[in-house]
Amino acid sequence: MRIVVDRTKCTGLGICESIAPDVFEVDESGDLVLLQEKITEEMRATVQDAVAGCPTFALRLAQ
Repeated sequence: MRIVVDRTKCTGLGICESIAPDVFEVDESGDLVLLQEKITEEMRATVQDAVAGCPTFALRLAQ
């Protein structure tokens, strides 16, 4: 699985970072940085929580 970010929707609120800090980071300019684009099965539940917690629906998981 991999994470897909819709950069037109992402506002850099950082909710995803607070849920999965090993995967997401909001940089100094407010842009989302993926620290890991591909996720392991062990990370899946946490990343799914981060995706579900995105208020702008900018994140999704894809095969």
